[in-house]
Amino acid sequence: MSRINRVIFGMLAALLIPACAAAEDTDPQTSENRNPAPPASEPIKWGNVTVSGSLRSRLEIWDWFEGNANNDYSYSGNIFRLSFSENMKSWDWQFELAAPFLLALPNDAIAPAPQLQLGLGGNYYAANKNSQYAGMVFAKQGFVRFKGLFGDRDQSLRVGRFEWMDGSEATPKDATLAALKRDRINQRLIGPFGWSHVGRSFDGFHYTANKGRINYTLVGALPTRGAYQVDGWGELKVGFAYGSITGQVGGGKSAGEWRAMAIYYQDWRHILKTDNRPATLRQRDFNNIRIGTYGGHYIHKFDTGAGTFNFLLWGVLQNGKWGRQDQASGALDFETGWQPKALPRLKPWISAGFLHASGDGNALDNKHNTFFQLLPTPRPYARFPFYDMVNNEDRFAMLTLRPHKAITLRSEFHALRLTKQNDLWYLGGGAFQPWTFGYIGRNTSSGRGLANQWDISSDWNLNAHINLNAYFGYADGKAAIQNIYPKGSSGKFGYLEATYKF
Repeated sequence: MSRINRVIFGMLAALLIPACAAAEDTDPQTSENRNPAPPASEPIKWGNVTVSGSLRSRLEIWDWFEGNANNDYSYSGNIFRLSFSENMKSWDWQFELAAPFLLALPNDAIAPAPQLQLGLGGNYYAANKNSQYAGMVFAKQGFVRFKGLFGDRDQSLRVGRFEWMDGSEATPKDATLAALKRDRINQRLIGPFGWSHVGRSFDGFHYTANKGRINYTLVGALPTRGAYQVDGWGELKVGFAYGSITGQVGGGKSAGEWRAMAIYYQDWRHILKTDNRPATLRQRDFNNIRIGTYGGHYIHKFDTGAGTFNFLLWGVLQNGKWGRQDQASGALDFETGWQPKALPRLKPWISAGFLHASGDGNALDNKHNTFFQLLPTPRPYARFPFYDMVNNEDRFAMLTLRPHKAITLRSEFHALRLTKQNDLWYLGGGAFQPWTFGYIGRNTSSGRGLANQWDISSDWNLNAHINLNAYFGYADGKAAIQNIYPKGSSGKFGYLEATYKF
């Protein structure tokens, strides 16, 4: 048995152990007493200043599609965060340091084009000056928030360096809607990329106002470096302006939320863009990217005698300039779900959906029709990170189980194909350093089929301080992947992760 398969079997065992432990707790009337939630600990105080932090450690194991470099490796990614904050009546502040450190990165996981990086180990290695061991300490957050602007307690303004994600402007009171927003709406276009071992922050301002059931949000910021690069100090020559209106509707058995938003994004780094044009054309185009994105979402849930049903609609259109090309693109996602009353001890949630993100079918017509995902946190929507929302069609189904209040089991299936065969297979999470565009594109012309992908994960809140997470994903590559990786078009990815918070 190969090393990767031994590790995978170990991961599957780690995924099942929490569920088996929870299965012993079969009496719903006594489970709360047999395994009560740990009480929240008192915060650490330094006078009026609250001190908090976390340490997250993840062992990642990759068996990428087989190419002309090392596709079977493991490494350790870690980040320590230490925060100081003070909350007062009219203002508050926070200062946070982050210390990411990467151990035993592969130094042989990058192949010549079109295969490129064989898994994210190659990304981290290349982004940190070809170093197998990398670490840094930098300011993750540092802001002041002014509350009760103009005598109105529902208005606030945050200025400085902070983390933020689009879609997070308001949290619905209904638990189903709140979970839908957290898992299926937030940070599709702009996010802190917190799943990576460094993440990103934003330098700028964040204004919010709540008027009854309506939230108004304005954000203007520059993203910091980070994501794959451990040095997160500097900014990038990239910026955005964001505005949204979010409203709550209904309540009780039938409730929903809507959002209308607009984003202006500009990238003036003057570096080589990733798109489907021939290299001779791309190398003559260092003009700015200036894109407007317009759209929003609507989510709704309603309770019936058969359980709780929900649906979600998210969509955007884009225009502007992609360097010398005119931008015209868009994306649409529709999802529906059901939480049946059957199997109350498992609390199942069954969901399915379809995503369509536009691609570019003609590289020579002076139009860029490929949907651009801006600065997202891609991982919630692509848990095995070999794809994203760019030039992608995704038919998917998901099953979530809650055998215990502290344990969540989740499995997903995705049938993936390229929207346009003449476009690229893209992967990335947006700009993260001055000299790297932020998206990789692999050129394939053998078919639209990308892969069928299945995964399973376990999330276990062991107590108030410790969270354990395990994940395993498998991808069966189709024509596009088979053309680029003829030696082996199936891929595996898994990890074991522990987070300690204080």
